[in-house]
Amino acid sequence: MRIAIFIALLLVALGYAAWKGGGPERVMVVIALTMVALDFLLSALGLADYGNLDREYLALDLMGAAATVTLALVAHRFWPMVAAVLHVLPLLGHISRALDVTMNPIAYLTMQVASSWLLPPLLLVATWRHQQRLRRNGSDPSWHVSWRRSNRSMASA
Repeated sequence: MRIAIFIALLLVALGYAAWKGGGPERVMVVIALTMVALDFLLSALGLADYGNLDREYLALDLMGAAATVTLALVAHRFWPMVAAVLHVLPLLGHISRALDVTMNPIAYLTMQVASSWLLPPLLLVATWRHQQRLRRNGSDPSWHVSWRRSNRSMASA
């Protein structure tokens, strides 16, 4: 039941962000959908192993952390920094497991998934705030100006 509730919340948040979000919100939708798809694939293949260091989920969490940290660096928003932290936290679970192989598997699992519950409400609020800024200002820049400039200069080179 817990997983069904999480998936429902996540789908609502992702749908709202894809429909009404700006660039950063939509990039987060792609990141989240990619991670969910890979998570289902790993689960379907029976690769989840909370009794040992879970290398497959470590790779998935590294990918998610790298993607959200990159988003936080280029987005003209505050919330991606929070999302990046939420994606880095599971890495601490993997480090803890590597340092203490006697860790209870339930503790390891909890350290991997607990922070993901905060992403749907964060994305809902981020998209709602984006819509507020659009109504108030008429626009809401998605990306840092310096990143857009360097991207244009690389494209023209």
